[in-house]
Amino acid sequence: MAKKEETVSLIDTFSEFKELKNIDRTTMVSVLEESFRSVIAKMFGTDENYDVIVNPDKGDFEIWRNREVVADEDLTNPNMQISLTEARKIDASYEIGEEVTDEVIFAKFGRRAILNLRQTLASKILELEKDSLYNKYIEKVGQVVSAEVYQIWKKEMLLLDDEGNELLLPKTEQIPSDFYRKGETVRAVVARVDNTNNNPKIILSRTSPVFLQRLFEMEVPEINDGLITIKRIARIPGERAKIAVESYDERIDPVGACVGVKGSRIHGIVRELRNENIDVINYTANISLFIQRALSPAVVSSIRLDEENKRAEVFLKPEEVSLAIGKGGMNIKLASMLTEYTIDVYRELDGAADEEDIYLDEFRDEIDEWVIDAIKGIGIDTAKGVLNAPREMLIEKADLEEDTVDEVLRILKAEFEE
Repeated sequence: MAKKEETVSLIDTFSEFKELKNIDRTTMVSVLEESFRSVIAKMFGTDENYDVIVNPDKGDFEIWRNREVVADEDLTNPNMQISLTEARKIDASYEIGEEVTDEVIFAKFGRRAILNLRQTLASKILELEKDSLYNKYIEKVGQVVSAEVYQIWKKEMLLLDDEGNELLLPKTEQIPSDFYRKGETVRAVVARVDNTNNNPKIILSRTSPVFLQRLFEMEVPEINDGLITIKRIARIPGERAKIAVESYDERIDPVGACVGVKGSRIHGIVRELRNENIDVINYTANISLFIQRALSPAVVSSIRLDEENKRAEVFLKPEEVSLAIGKGGMNIKLASMLTEYTIDVYRELDGAADEEDIYLDEFRDEIDEWVIDAIKGIGIDTAKGVLNAPREMLIEKADLEEDTVDEVLRILKAEFEE
């Protein structure tokens, strides 16, 4: 009797475990049944003639064995068969060929069977927990979660969510100035879920651009409602970020909505990101204009684009160059990340003549593109550069026909005469 009580208490233990770990009732019943069958199959070589009934409401179980009645001398498998003599001890009316069903007391299988059941149950429940954890967090990738700091190591922090699940925040995914103590709450985005050998690891991030995007979605109702779209984000975590936004409703100023009255909306995000400076700019599909906005607060004088190689040569007044580059080259680096163009900054030369000059690219609607490219190929990029170059040099070095060069010169002269 004590052994049966021990087994029942074992079920109770795992019933409590189920409540703690959120395994649903149907799954738990199935796991218990599978575990009993597994132990029976190991002991007798098969479980096919057993019926296992788990009663979760009562917290108990029943095991019934079905055996065929055979003549006493024909008994070869006591697990599958019962002799006629033994069967008639249960009920005198049994005949050969009939089936006897009797209840089996699991505790009578001995301590080894009970230990085996414990191990099997623990193993199956652990697998379920892993599957449950993986399925829960794979759906949360890209979402912000809050968790409590449980342990801090050199290369990562171990956090626990409100269900006690373990989450990892690697040092590489922390903002450089992040500092947490045990017991403090951390907000981060679920970056990915690794599942090597069915051992899920939930990796969080506070440095991901997605984290910044989610914070804006939480702070700015217009983004959450779809009235404003975040088009691009570039971040140097803990230092500075640039975010390009667009509104499909002309009545809404996307930059103003994101910043809020007196910066009310952006302040909370800046605090969460350890005072990371955030520039919000209007997105545009016009690459030249987008690059100009991305280099803010610097004022750009002119831009020359190489769209094929995604490069931009930006010309600024000398006093604007340092603003464009920014402290430690941060502004130009972020602008390049945001626009996905390699940006080279040049000082604009002083003098009225240079200021009045025009890039050859501006004449693409009047001069064939291949002609402009041929002239640029010899190092001349502007209209005045062409007009000041010897005619013979243009013909020979650019490998152009005389008539072609004369036509180019005529078009460029006409532009300045106007």
